Amino acid sequence: MDFIGIVLGRIFLNFIGGNIRWIFGTIWRKIFDKEKFTYNEYLFGPIKSNGSYDEIGHTLNNKIIGAIFLFLLISFLIAYL
Repeated sequence: MDFIGIVLGRIFLNFIGGNIRWIFGTIWRKIFDKEKFTYNEYLFGPIKSNGSYDEIGHTLNNKIIGAIFLFLLISFLIAYL
């Protein structure tokens, strides 16, 4: 059971949330001409720099966004199929 939680939480949800953040972040930063982050920075957090690095916060955001996306996707599929 622990293996399933690790795969689902740490890998799958982090990957989905990171991809969604990368897509929206790239579009947002291109529109407003801001500094762009790499794909790995969206997935694993920014490159360690001045002590303000927070790996747990970035992966947690990815997991929350991934869980919301999966919930909405499953709700949509149940409602319309």
